Amino acid sequence: MKYQIDCERAIANRGNLYRLKEVMKRAEAGEKINVGFIGGSITMGCLASSPKLCYAYRVYAWWKEKFPKSEITYINAGIGATTSHFAAARVEDDLLGQEPDLVFVEFSVNDKSSEFFLETYESLVRKIYTFHKKPAIIVLNNVRYDDGGNAEVQHAKVARYYELPQISMQRSIYPEVAAGRIEAEEITADYLHPNDVGHELVADVIIYFLEKVYQEMGKAEEMPFEKKEPLTANAYEHARRYRNDNSAPLMVGDWKKDMTKQESITDVFKYGWIASEPGASITFEIYGSEIAIQYKKSVKQPAPIAEAVIDGQEETAVRLDANFEETWGDCLFLENILRHGEVKKHTLKIRLTEESRNAAVPFYLASIICSSK
Repeated sequence: MKYQIDCERAIANRGNLYRLKEVMKRAEAGEKINVGFIGGSITMGCLASSPKLCYAYRVYAWWKEKFPKSEITYINAGIGATTSHFAAARVEDDLLGQEPDLVFVEFSVNDKSSEFFLETYESLVRKIYTFHKKPAIIVLNNVRYDDGGNAEVQHAKVARYYELPQISMQRSIYPEVAAGRIEAEEITADYLHPNDVGHELVADVIIYFLEKVYQEMGKAEEMPFEKKEPLTANAYEHARRYRNDNSAPLMVGDWKKDMTKQESITDVFKYGWIASEPGASITFEIYGSEIAIQYKKSVKQPAPIAEAVIDGQEETAVRLDANFEETWGDCLFLENILRHGEVKKHTLKIRLTEESRNAAVPFYLASIICSSK
């Protein structure tokens, strides 16, 4: 390693290693192992010059090299600019359906350090933790290299409560940047996404921990207590995402289905609904206590404006502004419009406002995400 990173400090929580050691033992015995990653753009490999140079693939490569008798499968469920809220609704389709034995969970630079994301993160972790294969979970915390910010404080509460290993770049790589021993520009082009060197550093920190566990693989570990009550209200553990391929609106005005085939999980603007005319409305009937709307925020402007009305309550209509202030590309935006509401059947109407009359692009409704307490 070119840089002197204190990888020991990166171990923010050792956790209970029973599940992880069992995965390693099975791999050592030559069993097939599925290694999965779920997170945002860093996990997806943004700014790595090749998919095989991102931290996730490098960690997967360690498993392949360490356990040559085993068939190791790589599952990368990273989607840029997304949070644990969305992940809780998509994890079955994008990850758990491929039967992972080990899952690395990373949303610390996309989640905010708030009670809301503490809840969505716990819901995501519980969904993985209680999956029938009982996969091992490792919590990862990347960091912003300009100010050291992330959601690690909230994620750490979940890691400690469920006794999960937690690996922190805020404690290991970032201190070297803050001290000036590493120039941020050497490892990241935008102070957020690692370049090839940065991805290698992140992988090295994770692999240090994996090597340490491997060295003590034969040391007995107590089985974790798996029937824990939730730490939070945990309203998102049963979150589901509804698009036009698995649901139908109650009423459709001048909205059209997008039936273009989705090529990959990162091809996010597919199977939604599209409208252009002011006044065009679409109505859904939804059961639950949590409702969020996913729509496209566009860099091409002016973009349309819509309003979301729950149960006919016009006075509390939520504005959905499709104009995106950043310039890196169109954003799959998730707007939370009902949190910890009444558990019942709700009506949700989305309509375009008069401000949409001269919009340069149509309004793209990507999905409705709902769950219940």
